Amino acid sequence: MCGIVGYIGHRDAYPIIIKGLQRLEYRGYDSAGVALYDGNSINLSKTKGKVDDLKSKSESTISLKGSLGIGHTRWATHGVPNDVNSHPHLSNSGELVIIHNGIIENYDSIKKELIKRGYTFHSDTDTEVLVNLIEEVKNQEGVKLGKAVQIALNQVVGAYAIAVFDVKKPDEIVVAKLGSPLAIGIGQDEFFIASDASPFIEFTNNAMYLEDEEMAIIRLGKEIKLRKIKDDSVVYPNIKELQLNIEEIEKGGYDHFMLKEIYEQPRAILDTYRGRLLADKGLIKMAGVDENIEKFLNANRIIIVACGTSWHAGLVAEYIFEDLARIPVEVEYASEFRYRNPVITDKDVLIAISQSGETADTLAAIKLAKEKGAFVFGVCNVVGSSISRETDAGAYTHAGPEIGVASTKAFTTQITVLTLIALKLAKEKGVFSQSKYHEFLTELENIPSKVEKVLLSNALVEQVAAVYKDATNCLYLGRGYNFPVALEGALKLKEISYIHAEGYPAAEMKHGPIALIDEHMPVFVIATKKGHYEKVVSNIQEIKSRKGKIIAIVTEGDEMVRDLADHVIEVPETFESLTPLLTTIPLQLLSYHIALMRGCNVDQPRNLAKSVTVE
Repeated sequence: MCGIVGYIGHRDAYPIIIKGLQRLEYRGYDSAGVALYDGNSINLSKTKGKVDDLKSKSESTISLKGSLGIGHTRWATHGVPNDVNSHPHLSNSGELVIIHNGIIENYDSIKKELIKRGYTFHSDTDTEVLVNLIEEVKNQEGVKLGKAVQIALNQVVGAYAIAVFDVKKPDEIVVAKLGSPLAIGIGQDEFFIASDASPFIEFTNNAMYLEDEEMAIIRLGKEIKLRKIKDDSVVYPNIKELQLNIEEIEKGGYDHFMLKEIYEQPRAILDTYRGRLLADKGLIKMAGVDENIEKFLNANRIIIVACGTSWHAGLVAEYIFEDLARIPVEVEYASEFRYRNPVITDKDVLIAISQSGETADTLAAIKLAKEKGAFVFGVCNVVGSSISRETDAGAYTHAGPEIGVASTKAFTTQITVLTLIALKLAKEKGVFSQSKYHEFLTELENIPSKVEKVLLSNALVEQVAAVYKDATNCLYLGRGYNFPVALEGALKLKEISYIHAEGYPAAEMKHGPIALIDEHMPVFVIATKKGHYEKVVSNIQEIKSRKGKIIAIVTEGDEMVRDLADHVIEVPETFESLTPLLTTIPLQLLSYHIALMRGCNVDQPRNLAKSVTVE
C-alpha cells in the first residue's frame, strides 16, 4: 500500500519522482504529492486523484527545480482522500518534510501532547503528527535529524516506512522501516528511495533493502549509515545486484498490465519450474526443500497461511498435498491465524504464500509460528522481500513483476511451486510408483503449452463477457480441486468489475445459494471431466431447471455439458490436480473483458492496493 519515491543527487529530482510514482501506481492509492527543494525553498504539490493529476497540477503551479525531492501515492487510512491529507507533510516550522507508508497507532495521544506544546495541525493524518514529533525531539534534545528520527520512532507504535529531510541539511535524507518495504538504490553520487526497485531500475542495479527497525542516513558524498532504531547499534549494508529490467515492467504492447500478465502465464509457469523440474531424469530439484526434506517428511501437518488470491492457491495446495503426498494440511487466513491463539508446535511446517513478500498479516503469522518453533517455508515472487528474509527456507515463483492489482500469474505460479513440492514429497514417501511419478512430471512440463491453447479462447470469452457485463450478481461453482478456482474466479470479477460474485462448492448450492437462481443469474461452473464430473452435471441440471444462465468450463470434446449450458469454454485435458492451472485462465479473461466493457480501471481497481502492508 502507498508508494514512496525519493531522490538526492545531481539530476533534476522531479521527473525521476513522477515516473517513479507512475511505476508504483499498481500498489493502489487515492491521492499523490511531491516536494522538491531547490536550495532556497520547498515546492510542494499535492492532490486527490491520480499521478497524472499531480503531474498536471505541479507543472502549472510550482517550480520543478531541485535535485532533492520526495514523492508519495497515498492509500487513505487516517483522514479522507483529499489534497490536504495527501503526502508529503511539513512540520510546523516548514523545515522538515516527510512521506510515510503505514499506520502510527498511538498518533492521537501524541497529537494531544503536541497541541499542548503549541503545535497546530492542518490534516487529519497520523503522518503530520509524526513529522512534528520529530521536530519537537530535534528542538528539545538539540540533536541532528537522524538522531531525532530515531528517538521519535522509539516513541511511536505501529508500522512505517518513512523518508524525511531537513531544509537545513539539503545533502541528506533519513529513511526508516518497520513493517512496510523500503529500498535504497545506490548510483554514482546519487541515491534513490522507493517502496520497491521499479522506480530506479534504469538508473542503477545496485540496491539495498532495509530490515524492520532499521534506519539509514543517506548523505551525498558519504557512505550510507545504517543503524538499529531500538539500540542505535551499527548495521553493515548488504548491497544486492537487481535482476529486474525495464522491459519487464512496461506493458509491452498490451492495453493493460493485467492482460499482459494473463498472457505471460505460459512463460511464467515455465520459468517457475525451469531448472527444478527435470522430467527426462525423473527429478525435482528444489534447494529449499532438499535441504529441509526431513522437516517436511516428519511434520505432523502443514499449515498454509496467506491472504486473498494466495489463500486460494493455498486451498489448491491443500488438495494437492493431501491427495498426492498424504500429509495433513490446514489453510488459514493469515489475518485470522495471527489473532486466534493457534496451536502450533515444533512438529509443524508452516508455508507462507505472498506474491509481494510484504503482506503484513502473513509476516505477522510467520513471526508467530517461528516463536512456537515451527519450521517456516516461504513462497513468494519478489527477491529480497521481507518474507523471503524472515522464513527459514523458501522458493521463489519467478513470475516476474506483477503490476496489475488483480493477481493472475501469481496464482498459477504459486500453484506450480506448491505442486512441485507435493510431488517431491510424494516421491520421497513412496506414495507414487516410478512410472506414475514420471507421468506427473511429464504432464506438468506440458502445462505451459496447454495454457497457450486456453488463451486462444480469448475471442470466445470476450463474446461471453459482452452477454453478462451488466449482471449484478454471479455464482461460481466448482468441486474438488476446482472449488478454489471458483473462489478465485469470483474474486477476480469482484475486484475489477465491481459485480457482486460468490464462489461455492457445487454441492453446497442446495444449502442456500440455489434460492438466488433465476433467469437473471449467471452461474459459472467448472465442469472438467476429471474429478466429480457426474455430480457437477447434476448440479448444472438443477440450475437449468430453475432457468439459471450457465457458463461452463469443460474439457475439450465434452458433449454432455455442452447440451445443457448456455455457453461453453473448453480447456485441454490434464490430470485432475493440474486442472486449476488451466480452468482459472478463462475466468481471468472473463473478468478482464467484463471490467473493460463496464469502463472500470482494470489495473488499479478502486479501494484496492497490490501489497497490503498494513493491517
